[in-house]
Amino acid sequence: MADKEKLSVKIFDINGAAAGEYPLNPKSVELVKGSQAVHDSVVAHLAEQRAGTASTKTRAEVSGGGAKPFRQKGTGRARAGSNRSPIWRHGGITFGPKPRKYGMKVNKKVLALALKRSFSERVAEGSTAIIDSLKMDSPKTKNITSMLKKLGLGKKVLIIVREFDENLIRASANIPDVLIVKADSVNTYQLLLSPKILFTKDAIDVFTKRLE
Repeated sequence: MADKEKLSVKIFDINGAAAGEYPLNPKSVELVKGSQAVHDSVVAHLAEQRAGTASTKTRAEVSGGGAKPFRQKGTGRARAGSNRSPIWRHGGITFGPKPRKYGMKVNKKVLALALKRSFSERVAEGSTAIIDSLKMDSPKTKNITSMLKKLGLGKKVLIIVREFDENLIRASANIPDVLIVKADSVNTYQLLLSPKILFTKDAIDVFTKRLE
């Protein structure tokens, strides 16, 4: 396991040349505790994405069934008061799903620990890099694909920026596995989603302050 006192992230220029290292403050690193916090954070995030709109009708909600289908006695059949009973065809549903929220409550300190732990692990495994500047002169997809190739990051990358740049957003729009998020809103699930993470130099400053 990497020494948290010496953990750093490599800095590159837009052509893929090494441009130094970014030493991490030990307060921004956690490699011992927090694995359960990461799990809870991811589960809660995925639960929040569930629509929870599945719905079935009870016997009270199915149209029809107001009249007694046949007389109470003398038919040889079991008595019935409505043809919308759950045991009848076209009847209501017993204990069927109703609209609900799947969200889970997770303590803020747990979410903060999860973010720190997931970031620290990605740095320790060498999946994180920093680019000194990420300004696109034009919104062309080839510009961003060329940059990612020079950096050796592959095609599935999480790019974390301080502020959104219109040219960068438009240039990455046709690349399905490139996700661009802001440093002040990126979450644990997003950090774990992509094999590689690319920070801009000003974004890493904003992000690490969230961890201290």
